[in-house]
Amino acid sequence: MRVSAFGPAFAAVALLVLAVPGQAQITRLVVERTEPLGHDGYERLTGHAYGELDPQHPLNVIITDLEFAPRNARGLVEYATTFTILKPANMATASGVLLYFVPNRGRFNLTGDAFLADARAQGHVLVASGWQGDLEPAEGTETLAVPVARYPDGSSITGPVLARFNDMPAGTKTLPILRGGVAGTADPANLDTSKATLTRRASDNGQVVPLRSSDWAFADCSRTPFPGTPDPRKVCLRDGFDPAYLYELVYTAKDPEVLGIGFAATRDLISYLRYGTQSSAATSNPVAGRITSTVSFGNSQSGTYLRGFIHLGFNQDTAGRIVFDGSNPNISARLLAMNIRFAAPSAGALIYEAGSDGVVWWSGYEDVARGRPQAALLDRCTATDTCPKIVDTFGSAEFFNQRASPTLVGTGADRDIPLPPNVRRYVFPGVRHGGGPGGFDAEPEPDDCCGLPSNPNSSDESLRALRTALVDWVVNGTLPPPSQYPRLDRGELVSPTRAAMGFPAIPGVPLPDGILNPLYQYDFGPEFRYQDVSGVITIQPPPIRRVLPTLVPKVDADGNETAGVASVLHQVPLGTYTGWNTFPSGFFAGRILTNGGSFIPFARTRSERLASGDPRPSLEERYGTHDRYVALVRAAAERLVRGRYLLQDDADRLIEEAEASHVLN
Repeated sequence: MRVSAFGPAFAAVALLVLAVPGQAQITRLVVERTEPLGHDGYERLTGHAYGELDPQHPLNVIITDLEFAPRNARGLVEYATTFTILKPANMATASGVLLYFVPNRGRFNLTGDAFLADARAQGHVLVASGWQGDLEPAEGTETLAVPVARYPDGSSITGPVLARFNDMPAGTKTLPILRGGVAGTADPANLDTSKATLTRRASDNGQVVPLRSSDWAFADCSRTPFPGTPDPRKVCLRDGFDPAYLYELVYTAKDPEVLGIGFAATRDLISYLRYGTQSSAATSNPVAGRITSTVSFGNSQSGTYLRGFIHLGFNQDTAGRIVFDGSNPNISARLLAMNIRFAAPSAGALIYEAGSDGVVWWSGYEDVARGRPQAALLDRCTATDTCPKIVDTFGSAEFFNQRASPTLVGTGADRDIPLPPNVRRYVFPGVRHGGGPGGFDAEPEPDDCCGLPSNPNSSDESLRALRTALVDWVVNGTLPPPSQYPRLDRGELVSPTRAAMGFPAIPGVPLPDGILNPLYQYDFGPEFRYQDVSGVITIQPPPIRRVLPTLVPKVDADGNETAGVASVLHQVPLGTYTGWNTFPSGFFAGRILTNGGSFIPFARTRSERLASGDPRPSLEERYGTHDRYVALVRAAAERLVRGRYLLQDDADRLIEEAEASHVLN
């Protein structure tokens, strides 16, 4: 069980304590460790921030179950979050810019890449903090401690939850109900299996067969024969689990944690660092008076967090001030399903998982298909004049895996939704989730992760350039480069079939038909607030009412996508780069591989191509010589630099890598 944030363990070491000024909701900020970093004059501060929330404040009432959380003597709800701050030891040299990086499942390396190195070279303050309340405290992990919700009489709040199991070793008798999975942190209200349901099916769409309640238990049978040792977080099956089946467990859970507090914890910490000055003890905010601009960044799960943060109104602090001036939700296309009773913030975009069920578009759009009124992600911040400048970035995999289509064309998939003036959008064509490692290798080593070779196409260089442009937009008002993404009115978005996409028939390569992760319309019950992906789910698993239409990018004769900010490798390809791949084995063999992408190399010579029946021209036919290939790489890099989609040092490095490669050499 997780340690409470409000016990002595969190207050043992306090090198610096800061109290809240005025309207800020951070009551104490405890720096527990300060250490110098490298030779650039930076230092790392780590510790805990303690906060209080007024459940009746208009900006807090949107937090699901906050009204049922325990309150202190002042009638406020308490929480505690960890934080890491990297800053110049001499704040007189700081730039005034605070960059906030949303941890992904608790982790973010603030010293990890070229953009972060750029930020330190410019004197920016870098911050990460805990926002995910279902994570266990661990070294190097940012966590958040939140209270459990109970009814006023102290009785437990209960509700249905779902857990799924597949691809276990044959004969396994005990499986964990994974924390952070679909079931999140939801423990059973009791261990009576007659009040729960365990089913199995032989295919994802196959007949669901319930198992007898006497044949399984909430227990651990790894050391004790069935029915084993009672355990609320494990399931034991008398005759063992069969990997040929998919199992689903539905049970009544109790004592939900108020996980929506995670949005308020970030709001209040950044507000304090930005606007806070001195405490009653006259000790200084470590960055007091030095922050003039703030920008937030999040990848994948963390990007969906930022979209939800903005949509639910948390970019306004409790004093009415803006929190983030700029924001970059990267490789995300949904809302984070966190402000829900018994939420599972670590869940993704698998079947039955919420997130694509509400407002996912930046401008006003009437969701006629689902019978919902016009709305936009920016409605709340527009009403309070607290909207950030936004650079929205994602890639090909988000269309196939994360249901990105509605963010561009809505649930009707019949018209482009225009972008508001404060939003730029950049799509990276032909990349897997987060992009690949790059490199100019025409003959990759085989791996067993996927049905096809994994996609090496990188988006890191473009993302670095666009994040740099976002900071420049916020700080200096310099407009970023024009948005680049596929549009319906230009014929760049089509149905997810080989015929509509124009995908070539490559011998031995599966066609994209049926690969897409569908967009379902679920029925989560009457207490679920669909527009905000918030509230209470009362039906598990949720019935699927319909499959909504979705689109994907059109491709050229090579199978490569034609619109967006194409990398150098994509512009001068060594093969076909896709945003989808398949599971090579297991229950979902042949189905879309979660967040994967594939690389289908071109033949080296014309004779090899003809022998295999590949319709795509070979490397020899395309480029002729190594020098010609390098010249085309150089030209592509120079175009991207001129457009401000690539920084010069990255361009120089890519050209050098191409020169050193074995392509036609």
